[in-house]
Amino acid sequence: MKHIKFFGKISVVFIILFSLTILSCADKKKDNEKEVKNKKVEVKAPFFKLSLAQWSFHKHIQSGEMSPLDFAQKASELGFEGIEYVNQLYKEELKKDPDIKVAMKMLLKTLKEKSELYKVQNLLIMVDGEGDLGTLDDNKRAEAIENHKKWVDAAKYLGCHSIRVNAKGEGTAEEVANAAVEGLSKLSEYAEKQGINVLVENHGGYSSNGVWLADVMTRVGKSNCGTLPDFGNFCQTIGYGSINDENCIDAYDIYKGVSELMPFAKAVSAKSYDFDENGNQPKIDYVKMLQIVKDNGYTGFIGVEYEGSNLGEVEGIIATKKLLLHASKQLN
Repeated sequence: MKHIKFFGKISVVFIILFSLTILSCADKKKDNEKEVKNKKVEVKAPFFKLSLAQWSFHKHIQSGEMSPLDFAQKASELGFEGIEYVNQLYKEELKKDPDIKVAMKMLLKTLKEKSELYKVQNLLIMVDGEGDLGTLDDNKRAEAIENHKKWVDAAKYLGCHSIRVNAKGEGTAEEVANAAVEGLSKLSEYAEKQGINVLVENHGGYSSNGVWLADVMTRVGKSNCGTLPDFGNFCQTIGYGSINDENCIDAYDIYKGVSELMPFAKAVSAKSYDFDENGNQPKIDYVKMLQIVKDNGYTGFIGVEYEGSNLGEVEGIIATKKLLLHASKQLN
């Protein structure tokens, strides 16, 4: 009888220990499953935020299919956090009052209200058609500086951090560089008082030469004067520098160029053209380009700027955004 009780106690202890072992294993299994599950849902966030350059809609706006005043709404609907305005797309809006100052005030009030309504961040204004900051003519350069000031004021009102300008001029590389240094320095002095940056984009001519523009930036030497590297505007012979132009005969190395401009960058433009069947850009390796941007410690906005023709503008914007996010997952 004692033996039976003894063995009975042993059985009970064994059962308890066995049960605890099973429960422990079950708990470990659950923990492992949770860990695996968490790893599966963990998505590597990109090192940048996404903005939309208004030029991506230039065909719709210039044809009258879309009002430039609806830019904030369209960008928000497409999932962008920030927006980059283009001044030349508001020419008609600025004709709505004979007094340009009144027209500008009305325009800016509307743009600010729209950006707040659709919860997008105003980042910068791309300024074209206001004169060449690198012209050798002193009077014309002074006029260009004055023309740009109203856009500095506009950027301040909208809460942007920068205006994007061009460093164009006619003359030798050294002559235009000297003129651009003077023009950019004076404009940057004015912008500094407003808390606004003056950014130069590689946009054709000498500015599409990375060494030339980097040297200009170094010589200006102001903390609020920097660059806006564009992935594709590195043709030194055609208009605004598109490497997609069939007449481009002198294209600078785009990866070398972006590498040279990134140390001065306060914004970045992800230019895109026609897409291939795999959703890539045949003329721009986005993984290679993003690696250069990342290696320079940049963590700001990258602006989508679609200029292709084999997709509609909305489809092209979406495809560029998708390509950026996909490429970011392949970086070191």
